[in-house]
Amino acid sequence: MTDQIEQSKSNSDGGLDKAVGKALRALRETNRLTARDLATRSGVSAAMISRIENGQVSPSLSTLEALANALDVPIGSLLRETGTATADITHVVAGKGLVSTRVAGKHSHDFTALGFHRRPGLEFEALMVTLDRKDDSRPPIYNGHGCLFIYGLEGEAIYLYGDRDIHLRAGDSLSLDAELRHGFKEVLTQTFRFLSVQAAGR
Repeated sequence: MTDQIEQSKSNSDGGLDKAVGKALRALRETNRLTARDLATRSGVSAAMISRIENGQVSPSLSTLEALANALDVPIGSLLRETGTATADITHVVAGKGLVSTRVAGKHSHDFTALGFHRRPGLEFEALMVTLDRKDDSRPPIYNGHGCLFIYGLEGEAIYLYGDRDIHLRAGDSLSLDAELRHGFKEVLTQTFRFLSVQAAGR
């Protein structure tokens, strides 16, 4: 009965149904399950799973929930292909990018913006930063949100995280929760150049 009801809901263009079907097939194959395996786990017939994957029906929310539970994923994973087709992509060729200077009190440093994306609930920023060793200024200390990744490109510096001093060299990486106070305490060489990638909820 459920299969018949859901089959009767098939829409005319099938765009949404095909997107759900594509996501379901990808998740099933990623888990190395046959349609029969998924049917056993979910209680949804193998024939219905085949129809959903081929975009021939509009599955009910209860069917989607059963399939998501069987695949051990959020129900939103079955809707991931249904979002907008509009997306931003940034390609920065070597030596390019938006060059800027950040001023904080007596301190200033140059950085090159490599990428910035803003989505509902998410903000992402990638920078290449150059710090110069200066006796009369110190880079700012931050308290923020989200996560920060740093990769040393050139030079050496001391990074403060909470009460810890971390010695960073070229080739070193550091990832941290931005909630705790953090920032560069001292530049040990003439300059320290690094890649900074930060992601935070808005």
